[in-house]
Amino acid sequence: MLIKAAHCYSGLLFGALLAATGAQAACPDYLQGEYRKLHSQASVDLCELTENKPVLVVNTASHCGFTSQFKEMEAVYQKYKDKGLVVVGFASDDFKQEDKDEEKAAEICYLNYGVTFTMLAPTHVTGDQANDLFKTLAKESTEPKWNFNKYLLDKNGKLIQHFGSRVKPDAAELTSAIEKVL
Repeated sequence: MLIKAAHCYSGLLFGALLAATGAQAACPDYLQGEYRKLHSQASVDLCELTENKPVLVVNTASHCGFTSQFKEMEAVYQKYKDKGLVVVGFASDDFKQEDKDEEKAAEICYLNYGVTFTMLAPTHVTGDQANDLFKTLAKESTEPKWNFNKYLLDKNGKLIQHFGSRVKPDAAELTSAIEKVL
C-alpha cells in the first residue's frame, strides 16, 4: 500500500513539474524574469503574474506632469481586475522624473494615489539598458518618448496596441481595447 501511495505521489509531482515547465515554456522570453517590487525586497515573476491574462504595461515616474494618471490607472485596474486584467507599472528615471528615494516614490504611488496594482522598482525602459520587455515593446511598436506610455498585451503576451502619454488610462479608446482582450 505504501509503495502504491509513493508511486501516486511521484506521479503527481511529475505531473506538476510538467505543468510548470509547460507554463514557463509558453511564457514569452521578454516576460521571463524576476523584478523587484517598488520599495520592497519582494520580487515578482512576470510570467506567473501575467499567465493567461491581458496586461496593461505602463512606464511611470513619480514627478511628472502625467503622474496624476496613477489615479485613473488604479480605477481601470479596479474596474477590470476581476475580469483578469493585470496592470504593471515600471518605475523609471529615464526621463529624469522619478524620485531618487524609492520610499518617497512609493509614498506617491501608494499613499497619494492609492495604487494597488503591481509597481516595480526603477528600471530602464529606453535604449540599450532597457529591460527585455521594453526592448521588445520598442521593436514591436515604439519606445517610450516620455513617462506613462501604455502597452496593452493579450493573454499570450502579444502586443495589441500602444497608447502614448497623453492618452489617459480611462480614455474610451484604451478602455475599448481592454474590453476587447478580456
